[in-house]
Amino acid sequence: MSRRPREPLLTDDKWSKIEPLLPKLSSRGRPWRDNRAVLEGILWVLKTGARWRDLPEDLPSPATCWRRLRRWEDDGTWERVWRAFLRELDAKGWLDWEETFADASFMPAKKGATASASRNEARARSAWFWSTARVFLSEQPYTPPRRQR
Repeated sequence: MSRRPREPLLTDDKWSKIEPLLPKLSSRGRPWRDNRAVLEGILWVLKTGARWRDLPEDLPSPATCWRRLRRWEDDGTWERVWRAFLRELDAKGWLDWEETFADASFMPAKKGATASASRNEARARSAWFWSTARVFLSEQPYTPPRRQR
């Protein structure tokens, strides 16, 4: 039984927008796998929800894809890509900054503060709230408050 070739997830048009935003490969030492092939592997895992070790054989090794994913996360590449696409969408007028939603992780609801906690500690905002608010506010373009009559 022959296998059908896998359809690439990145079109040439998409790749031409992403390629300049990815770090250049270093030329010293062992040759690096192509960024496009590695990104295909990362996208394949994200799209299918499969394990890294289940990557198709025509893609780079699972370790290579995972290490590059981690490297790009650590050096801020994903944030630069995300901001570039937000700028492009905003320039086209496709974003409505008046109505914005932030995605969040689901966490179990606390049943209340411990008996020894003071009232103010029980009401304090969580670190998660402030980190989410900081990210949300950093992406929203500044608009001065409207004057009230």
